[in-house]
Amino acid sequence: MSTENEGTAAPTPPAAPSVPPAPASETQDAAPAPAAGEPVTQQIPPTPAPGTEPTQQIPPAQAPPAYGQAPAQAPPAYGQAAAPAAHGAEGWPPPPPTVPAYGPGSGHGGGAWGAPLTADGAPAPKRKGRGGLVAAVLVAALLAGGIGGGVGYWAAERSNNGTGSTTISAANTPKDIKREAGSIAGLAAGALPSVVTIEASAGDGEGGTGTGFVYDQQGHILTNNHVVASAANGGKLSATFSDGKRYDAEVVGRAQGYDVAVLKLKTPPAGLKPLPLGDSDKVAVGDATIAIGAPFGLSNTVTTGIVSAKNRPVASGDGSGSKNSYMSALQTDASINPGNSGGPLLDGRGAVIGINSAIQSAGNGGFGGGQAGSIGLGFAIPVNQAKNVAESLIKTGKPVYPVISVSVDLQAKSEGAKISEQGAAANELVDPNGPAGKAGLKPGDVITEFGGKPVDSGPTLISMIWTYKPGDTVKLTYLRGGKPTTVDITLGSRVGDK
Repeated sequence: MSTENEGTAAPTPPAAPSVPPAPASETQDAAPAPAAGEPVTQQIPPTPAPGTEPTQQIPPAQAPPAYGQAPAQAPPAYGQAAAPAAHGAEGWPPPPPTVPAYGPGSGHGGGAWGAPLTADGAPAPKRKGRGGLVAAVLVAALLAGGIGGGVGYWAAERSNNGTGSTTISAANTPKDIKREAGSIAGLAAGALPSVVTIEASAGDGEGGTGTGFVYDQQGHILTNNHVVASAANGGKLSATFSDGKRYDAEVVGRAQGYDVAVLKLKTPPAGLKPLPLGDSDKVAVGDATIAIGAPFGLSNTVTTGIVSAKNRPVASGDGSGSKNSYMSALQTDASINPGNSGGPLLDGRGAVIGINSAIQSAGNGGFGGGQAGSIGLGFAIPVNQAKNVAESLIKTGKPVYPVISVSVDLQAKSEGAKISEQGAAANELVDPNGPAGKAGLKPGDVITEFGGKPVDSGPTLISMIWTYKPGDTVKLTYLRGGKPTTVDITLGSRVGDK
């Protein structure tokens, strides 16, 4: 999922990035990436085969309109909202207005509910220049007032027994509300000062908003590659902390295949507090999760959920179809939206177990036909993998990928990852001096297990390989002529993206 990507994918699986596994060149043409978006209502599409889920990286969120400034386009209301009754219609009290649609802009026309009339009985004209935020605040205030009035009337009726008192009091109200350090509120309070909102802008003025978190006291910030890619060459980057302080930043290194990047604050403040890193290998399905980020530019947003799956093979892209990333992801139902990319996924102790990177989208549409939102299927890069990548980027500025040096046919309809049989010479499809070639694999073989885990597709194999390090020895099972063979292979390496 392109980090910050959402959208229903095309029938074909996402293209392989310019990273392993690959032949000697270790590259392969990319397939078109899925389109982004989310419809208001639609039938549930057929579930795609594992490893070809239509996920996308979460696209950087566009900043919301300034206070008092009308948004560029009002989002559609959920379903179809009925038009509010005209002021002065029969029945009292007059009906409240339709609640504004979620998102920028109120989506309402006509005069505001409760607005005074002019001399001819028509509603007074609306004042210009007030944004959807003002309308939302007004409605909230009016609804609150109505509830308060109802409670007061009820209390007065209930107390009409001669006492004359309409006051409801709590005798034992505590003076201070204390929250345990291990509560969600306590964990969020401890983590928020170490989470930053990243603003990236390219030389042409385009850019977006993402999230990152403090990795060490030297000022390194860990985030997604797709969050900073637009500003990596001549653009501008800044990181804003929860206290509102903003610092200029620069890219130390980025790994497109892993979708991981490391930034460094140019003038880091004293007293930086890195977030503690957990062990993503020990995470269990059902564990509590906390996601922190800036969905749709709303900084310092906290959502909660659970780990809903592990080792989910996910291929995500930025929408161009040529820069895909692969991960064996942690899946969570914590709400993740555009702008959450690069933010931490915490466990129930407040330790980072993943980097929020992508979401599954129900389809096209989104808010006002734009970006799609959360449907409860979010994906995070396991922190153990992200840590290995980050250390390499900090030391050398370049990523290192483990490889088996074969070209995988991503279009093959087979029960496993099929090594390509055409498109290049045999020694390019399987490097005879590479790990797989030395182990005896040939073009046309179908890899069915890797590291003792089943392989059902090319993207699954890629995501599995990248959970290891160069030099690791792994058991691999393949089929040739229907006969299974298991071998040990020692992973090779490749430096940098292509």
